[in-house]
Amino acid sequence: MQENSVRGIERTEHLAPGVAGGLERSCKAGFADGMRIAMPSRGVERIEARFHGNGFSPHRHDTYALGLTLHGVQTFRYRGAERFSNPGNVIVLHPDEVHDGAAGTEDGLIYRMIYLPPELIGAVDGHRTALPFVADPVVADSGLWQALADILGDLDADPDDLIMDDVVMRVVAGLYRQSGAPRKVVTASAQTAVLRARDFIESRCGELVLSETLEAETGLDRYDLARQFRLLLGTSPHRYLIMRRLERAKRSMAAGGGLADAAADAGFADQAHFTRHFRKSFGMTPGRWLALRRGTG
Repeated sequence: MQENSVRGIERTEHLAPGVAGGLERSCKAGFADGMRIAMPSRGVERIEARFHGNGFSPHRHDTYALGLTLHGVQTFRYRGAERFSNPGNVIVLHPDEVHDGAAGTEDGLIYRMIYLPPELIGAVDGHRTALPFVADPVVADSGLWQALADILGDLDADPDDLIMDDVVMRVVAGLYRQSGAPRKVVTASAQTAVLRARDFIESRCGELVLSETLEAETGLDRYDLARQFRLLLGTSPHRYLIMRRLERAKRSMAAGGGLADAAADAGFADQAHFTRHFRKSFGMTPGRWLALRRGTG
């Protein structure tokens, strides 16, 4: 791990000036807990998290969570084992895998993450193959590290399409390189059905969506749809629906809306129902998320 840390520092020092400045400024002692959240672009969220002790309770996303440890020791439980990452490592968390997050030392932890929707990963090869799965969530991969540094180096800038496309292509190459498994081909009919179900769920995310409706929309029975949906998008139709509702609620809260209004607008039964799902998906309550976002956590 020490060797990885040294390599990571060396790579940071040799980044382009804008990238190096963005990452090096993050690594300073005596910091307060908080989160910086970049404006989402093309469904992609980028954050910087700074905290001491336990940061997140067990939770799971429906995106790939990819990140760089910048300061301290990043520790988390993932797929039944305790994991550790030092500066220079790349974190790779697969959609729908439960994990938590904590600072491994009293010095605290600073890291940056990008949350890439599985459909963006799948689009690189036209959704013709199943998603790549990287078993080890802490890897040393210089190509993957540089691709993430290029997109995480400046959280204040909104990356244009050309930058995002290039980074996503390089990230996908790194994920398949680290997965070490042959790509599993998905049939054209299954691909069409899953993407149709995805579009339908997104257009109705504030409403009740029934299995019968998705069967009628896609031509697949509910069990085959669930199986093919997970191959291409990394999660179930139900979880995909819940996460779209949570995204809508987060946008409402970030714009100054109250928790109860955000919950109702997103389609949750009540604020308690919303809070339960928020905690399961992000590892903290909506109130805690808002406080960290404002730097008052």
